[in-house]
Amino acid sequence: MARTSFFLPGAGILSAAVFCAVSCSSGTDGETLLRYARAQSLYAEGRLDETIAGLEGADRFFPALVLQGKAEYFSGDPLKAEKTFRRALRLRPSAAEAGLYLARTLREGEKAAEARAVAEALVADDPLDIRALRLAASLEDDRGPEGRAAALAFLDRAAEASSECALVFIDRARLRWIAGKGDQALEDLEKARSLLVPGTSVFRAVEKLESAIREASA
Repeated sequence: MARTSFFLPGAGILSAAVFCAVSCSSGTDGETLLRYARAQSLYAEGRLDETIAGLEGADRFFPALVLQGKAEYFSGDPLKAEKTFRRALRLRPSAAEAGLYLARTLREGEKAAEARAVAEALVADDPLDIRALRLAASLEDDRGPEGRAAALAFLDRAAEASSECALVFIDRARLRWIAGKGDQALEDLEKARSLLVPGTSVFRAVEKLESAIREASA
């Protein structure tokens, strides 16, 4: 069954400068880059079949393989997506996004043990990757009671990583406030609160800063 997803209209249009940078760094020919740019636009519009068709044959360009795999996955063909993500990972074995989607396709293909192995490898590479931690937790939870302890351990680490992300939003909020961008600072603080545990000292500090910004802006 086809999946639903959110696509941003106009997303994925590459500028000439980006074309040049990617082409120079990867050795990819201009025609492939143009096909990739068109495919990004199609993907952003939710035209998944056209995205897949437009990327056929671009087997040596890693971003194209990832985009093709995502289009195949969201169009409801996890087996085909699995093969595409495997090809992508042969080009870049440590690529996190391709690894995450490979684990998801393996999960849907009832290859749970391999999916867990991929997710755990991603967590080992980046212990603060919230997406990988949540996926690893879900895969452990799929095992039932015997996997619950491991799932909770992964989620505990994800909570710690979320706190680190919250501090990034707090730092940016402070700088935006200093720059006179109070509305943007409040947006950052709201995002920070969503990542924190209510009642903690950091959570209360965020609330106080929010109040101070609102009072100063009144």
